[in-house]
Amino acid sequence: MSIDKAIGALGQVLGGRLTTSAAERDSHAANETHFPPAPPDAVAYPETAAEVSAILGICSAHGCPVTARGAGSALEGHHLPIRGGISLDMSRMDRLLQVNAEDMDAVVQPGLTREALNQELRATGLFFPVDPGANATLGGMAATRASGTTAVRYGTMRDNVLALEAVLADGRIIRTGSRARKSSAGYDLTRLLIGSEGTLAVITELTLRLHGQPEAVSAATCRFPDAEAAVGTVIATIQMGLPMARIELVDEVMVKGFNLFHGSALPEAPHLFVEFHGSPAGVAEQAESFGTLAREYGAEGFAWADRPEDRTALWAMRHKAHYATGALEPGKRTLATDVCVPISALAEALRTAQADSRDLGLTAPIVGHVGDGNFHCGVRVDPADTAEMDRAAEFTARLARTALALGGTVTGEHGVGLGKIKFMEAEHGPALWAMRALKDALDPGNILNPGKMLPPA
Repeated sequence: MSIDKAIGALGQVLGGRLTTSAAERDSHAANETHFPPAPPDAVAYPETAAEVSAILGICSAHGCPVTARGAGSALEGHHLPIRGGISLDMSRMDRLLQVNAEDMDAVVQPGLTREALNQELRATGLFFPVDPGANATLGGMAATRASGTTAVRYGTMRDNVLALEAVLADGRIIRTGSRARKSSAGYDLTRLLIGSEGTLAVITELTLRLHGQPEAVSAATCRFPDAEAAVGTVIATIQMGLPMARIELVDEVMVKGFNLFHGSALPEAPHLFVEFHGSPAGVAEQAESFGTLAREYGAEGFAWADRPEDRTALWAMRHKAHYATGALEPGKRTLATDVCVPISALAEALRTAQADSRDLGLTAPIVGHVGDGNFHCGVRVDPADTAEMDRAAEFTARLARTALALGGTVTGEHGVGLGKIKFMEAEHGPALWAMRALKDALDPGNILNPGKMLPPA
């Protein structure tokens, strides 16, 4: 392996778009959570798929690691170049290439963010619904199989990517899928690459499924006497078939964080944040049905947001939960983790997580996309406090064991990255052999995001 030789050769291809400056390397070494900085040896800024192909061809020949990077908003360290090498910054490949309004799809480059895409789609009456909170790049969202607040109605990235262009480790460019809405031809390589976290290929183009902008939208918050009552409402809502666009749970600890961060005055009790999409009559009927159902579980303090600016403020609060967590125990960092369980097991999983955090003396607010059984814990930690970090590690291990025991998964949307590698054996067992075989076949030199997702054999 010769990283220096690879950097020398890449400089001839990219010129000033390859940099080894300390400032650029440091900016690509950082992350949103608790992982230590991991600087690359150089940062590359490609502008075309052909350049990505050339970069990977050179890096493959020299055994130089390549870690693709989007907005850097991932929470499990996916984008950290822990083996050095090249940080492949995709931010300059940020164009909307094509909108096919009649077919309700769009072709984009991976560095385009979801907010920028929806801004460009406003005049078409269409939108892209996957909303992980952060203004992530669409390539990063596909690589991590992102979902978010709207997944209960519109699905995740897995459901909303029709086709991909990607570059393999040796520089070959491939296309997977098509603009057709279904196919029975060959292996589903599109779904294989979605969620592969940059370990199998680098995504250079996406064809996305679009949806019609709803005629009417209404949102609300309400509070409950305890989390079990809130979850009971969620289960009943899903079982009766109410078409929720969003249904989000925040526990009392997270509400305290909101109040500290936003200066709000919400009662410190579990809350549901909900939203309905459809026709004016349909939205009104759905909201009334939900309100009736929620009150049976003790819901109080309904606050409706029908004006766009009120809804924006409501969801801005929810989307900034990661930063509001920082208002709890200032000076610490957040170890962010998530699990997903069958909805019927959600109350037990939440109750166990809250009990474990109290038992271990940790501040760990909970927020959840509870319509599909997914919830997040943001554990406040001091990375210099070894005892506290050990307790946080024990908490995440207990949470993972709880999720698996209840028939769930150790991560619903954060992905594996660095933080969840240690749980992959427990979740997948012998299936890890097949995953390693795929990795070896597509990236025999292990240059693509090495050290992520798969534990050592």
